[in-house]
Amino acid sequence: MKISIISGSHRIESQSFKVAKVIERCLQENRLCEEIYLFNLAGNPLPLWDQGIWDGDPDWKARLEPISKELSESDAFVIISPEWHGQVPAGLKNFFLLWGKGELAHKPALIVTVSSADGGAYPVAELRMSSYKNNRICYIPEQVIIRNVEKVLNDDPAKNNESADSYFRGRIKYALTQLKEYGVALRQVRASGATDRSVYKNGM
Repeated sequence: MKISIISGSHRIESQSFKVAKVIERCLQENRLCEEIYLFNLAGNPLPLWDQGIWDGDPDWKARLEPISKELSESDAFVIISPEWHGQVPAGLKNFFLLWGKGELAHKPALIVTVSSADGGAYPVAELRMSSYKNNRICYIPEQVIIRNVEKVLNDDPAKNNESADSYFRGRIKYALTQLKEYGVALRQVRASGATDRSVYKNGM
């Protein structure tokens, strides 16, 4: 089992990346997978989509192929999004435009959103509504919304609200355990041949 974690904030040293590292440790400590790929969108490492991707531009090919390989080898994903102005960051939405060869297709994903206050619900709705159509990623019913993120999941216990921190760590483990089982189950769906993309490459 290989699980990829996508940290969707453009910021350097973001709270989203802090959460990503906690999730990575949770996967490792609970032996929920054998391999982890953590991809951080800090600093916008991926340019905005353009026609060159479809036209086989060599620069795009060199940039995307190593990431495409990691995603293609993955059985499941954790998508982490902060809430910026009630939205998913542009770099994360752009991320979903770049993978049109089945890298994410018919694989389960857990949505984790991050808010400095009591928000975090809008990115969940946005991701479920508009990020899956052509890449065909499969969001599981469970989700995690990390509210007041500066006060939880810190390495220094003194910086954490103890009860909230304990709750979120337990909730993350609960959700990741489900994600693993969805990863196992959807392997059978892909192996069945029912998800053949040769005729209908895009969703409706």
